[in-house]
Amino acid sequence: MPDPQNLFAAVRAVLSLAEADEKLAATRQLLRGWRAGALEMGEFGIPLHAPARPARPELVAPAKVPKRKGGSAEGRVHLIHAIAHIEFNAIHLALDAVQRFAGLPRDFYDDWLTVAAEEVYHFELVRAHLRHHGHDYGDFPAHNSLWENAEKSAHDPLLRMALVPRVLEARGLDVNPGLQQKLLDGGDANGAALLTIILRDEVGHVAAGDRWFRYLCRQRGLDAEATFRELVYGHFPKGLFGPFNLEARRLAGFSDAELAAMTAR
Repeated sequence: MPDPQNLFAAVRAVLSLAEADEKLAATRQLLRGWRAGALEMGEFGIPLHAPARPARPELVAPAKVPKRKGGSAEGRVHLIHAIAHIEFNAIHLALDAVQRFAGLPRDFYDDWLTVAAEEVYHFELVRAHLRHHGHDYGDFPAHNSLWENAEKSAHDPLLRMALVPRVLEARGLDVNPGLQQKLLDGGDANGAALLTIILRDEVGHVAAGDRWFRYLCRQRGLDAEATFRELVYGHFPKGLFGPFNLEARRLAGFSDAELAAMTAR
């Protein structure tokens, strides 16, 4: 890595790796180096516009991604591949939060390095399960919507914390139980168990986003919940749709008032 003492340069070096296994190992090494004191917050530098990606999967429009129905063996494999793609993108999103936003407390960077390493763990779990089914990550087309949505908040950490952890990743909390049931109904108890692990950890990831969203609102003298409503309706005019995993969202920091407003629609 260039300038191994500089955290931000090191993160950009990892994001610049295209080969998946190299990126996974380097992300883990980032967290180890950070916690061992081998990486320090130096000059921030210029953020990367976008991460490097493996040659596969082919990125296509969402409508061209294979259907992810759990009722058939083929549909379940497509579902597992889609989950693997989400987890791989989540590594990029967590690392991007580190290299994108300057001048935040040390704990902010620690949180997102930790999240990135946990997303590596999730990806490896799901990828191993996909291989058990005779496929690998990249065997099917995927879309780039998650990253494209993140690009909309590249200019503002408050907006990023609102739209990615508190909207997109929180939606993952909502859909996880239904996906687990699809896999169970198809006889894939191991796949459902992996989603239980992912749900447990993703509550913490959304909670990190919630914590830093509220921190940034306090810094700017904003009411966090009113600001969140304004941002959601500004970027998702139709609002958020259920069903909502109220227990998981509550654990992740959503207030009872917010959850009541969501379910009142």
